[in-house]
Amino acid sequence: MTLTPFPNALHERQLAVVDVEGNGQNPPEIIEIAVLLIDGPTTPDALRAWLIQPQQPVTSIVTRKVHGITNADLADCPPWHDVAEEIEEALCGRALVAHNATVERKVLAAHLPDWNPPLILDTLRLAKTVWAGLDSYALDKLIERGNLDTDSVAGQGYHRAGYDTWAAWQLLCALITDGDLEWPELVTAAGLPEFLPAPEPEGGLW
Repeated sequence: MTLTPFPNALHERQLAVVDVEGNGQNPPEIIEIAVLLIDGPTTPDALRAWLIQPQQPVTSIVTRKVHGITNADLADCPPWHDVAEEIEEALCGRALVAHNATVERKVLAAHLPDWNPPLILDTLRLAKTVWAGLDSYALDKLIERGNLDTDSVAGQGYHRAGYDTWAAWQLLCALITDGDLEWPELVTAAGLPEFLPAPEPEGGLW
C-alpha cells in the first residue's frame, strides 16, 4: 500500500475528515458516518465509522443508487442520540474536511446543534482550483485523476462513508502537493466562504 505523502502544510494542524450517508428522506437522517482524525501521517486503521438506525426508513432509491445500505443492515444499530456525544467529541475543535463539504456541514449542524467548527475545508472547491478544467469533479473521477490509494478500503465500496472519507483525505493530500500549497493558500482555496477572513478594504484617501 502506497500512501500519499503527508503535506508540510498540515503539520501541527488538527483535522477531522468526514463523510455522511443519509436515509434519503427530507429532512435527511444520518445512517452512516465515518471520521478520520488527522494529527499527522495516518493509515486507514485510524478510520472510525458508525452505522445508525434512523427514525424514518431508508428509501429504496438511495439504497439502490447511492450507498447500498438497507433497513435490515440498520435494524440492530444504535439510534443517533446514543452516538451523538461520542461523534461531537471527536469533531470538537478540529477543522472539518469533506468532499462537497456544504452537505456534511448542513447535515451535521442539524444533528449536532452545539457543534461549531473553527474551519471547514472542501476538497471539491480545492480540486476546481488545483485541477482546473476537468469534465467532472465527482469523487470517483478525482480518485482516477489523482491515482489515489483506495485499495485499503475497497471492501466498503464507493459511497460508503469509510471509503469516501479515506478518499477525501487522499485527495486533500494530493491537491496540496500538486498545488504546492501552504496553509494560508489552502484555506483560501478550500475554505467555505463564511469561514474565511473578510478581505482587506481597498486603499483610499482615508
